[in-house]
Amino acid sequence: MAKHSKRIDFLRKYVAELGTVDLATAIKELKGLESRLPNGVKPCRLDQTAEIAVRLGVDPKQADQLVRGSIVLPHGIGKTQRVVVFAQGENVGIAEAAGADAAGGKELADRIKAGWLDFDVTIATPDMMGVVGPLGRVLGPRGLMPSPKAGTVTQDVAKAVKEYKAGKVEFRVDSGANVHCVVGKLSFDEQQLHENAEALLHYIETLKPTAAKGVYIRNVALSATMSPGVKVTL
Repeated sequence: MAKHSKRIDFLRKYVAELGTVDLATAIKELKGLESRLPNGVKPCRLDQTAEIAVRLGVDPKQADQLVRGSIVLPHGIGKTQRVVVFAQGENVGIAEAAGADAAGGKELADRIKAGWLDFDVTIATPDMMGVVGPLGRVLGPRGLMPSPKAGTVTQDVAKAVKEYKAGKVEFRVDSGANVHCVVGKLSFDEQQLHENAEALLHYIETLKPTAAKGVYIRNVALSATMSPGVKVTL
């Protein structure tokens, strides 16, 4: 069994005793966790990424109960995402002018096949899916495959690039019926994190599949890269 650090052991015990709290309290507690460590326990000095995990009352094995989407959070996510665009003709220049880190067709696909994956988002125009399709084995497992539902297969590449550069995030329910999504950095102030988290949760509520029965949003937890999750009351 792996041995946990004194820091993690202390923080896990603290959040367990904290129990389930409202969103505002969860944000305040998460931001203040490092300050609660006892003397002699080294705190994390990184600006950790804040993430929300939502347990949904859906069956991901059923195609009509898959929950996925994308949203531009009010305050972004605290980092500039690296965006590549599969396009041809004038759309290559349009994508680059909008801020794409790389844009092109077959040459871009060949670069990715050769092992280049130094990007966070892949966007493609519909006419380029024949080039992108064979990359599914590489991009799919990493969550980088363009999708119409996520808005990453689009003719309006300028809008898509600008949205992802501004902090648009994607999410998809996993096999355990959970959705994980970044909502910012711990360096954000409490109001910024609260507004980002509320926007995400409200959006997830609107995506409830008609085939899903019973309670839709079952559990919510707010965590950070190197910190345990705080349970949030619904």
